[in-house]
Amino acid sequence: MIESVRIVSVPVSDQERARSFYVDALGFELRQDVGWGDGMRWVEVATENSPTSLTLVTWFDSMPPGSLQGLVVTTSDIHRTHEELAARGVPFDFSPREMPGGTQAVFRDPDGNGLVLSQGR
Repeated sequence: MIESVRIVSVPVSDQERARSFYVDALGFELRQDVGWGDGMRWVEVATENSPTSLTLVTWFDSMPPGSLQGLVVTTSDIHRTHEELAARGVPFDFSPREMPGGTQAVFRDPDGNGLVLSQGR
């Protein structure tokens, strides 16, 4: 049976810009940034100690940049995290608000991929 999620592909138009956003603005760690195949580049980022990482991809025709929506990331202090990310220029669709399952805020990466910042109850 399936035991875990290892990698989620995030479709981006510019891997360098996306890498900078996820590493510098969001504070993800860079796990890999290597060339492979015919001029392709594997950029993999993750939160510290996470078994799941994100790969910032440009090579899936069926996944145009910005088409990923609803990826949920968690925090133990949503208001502080929201303030810190907003101060770093992260664009939010809305500030933290109570939603089913906890407090949430939605933000976007430079390509428009939608991420949900969530703090459970």
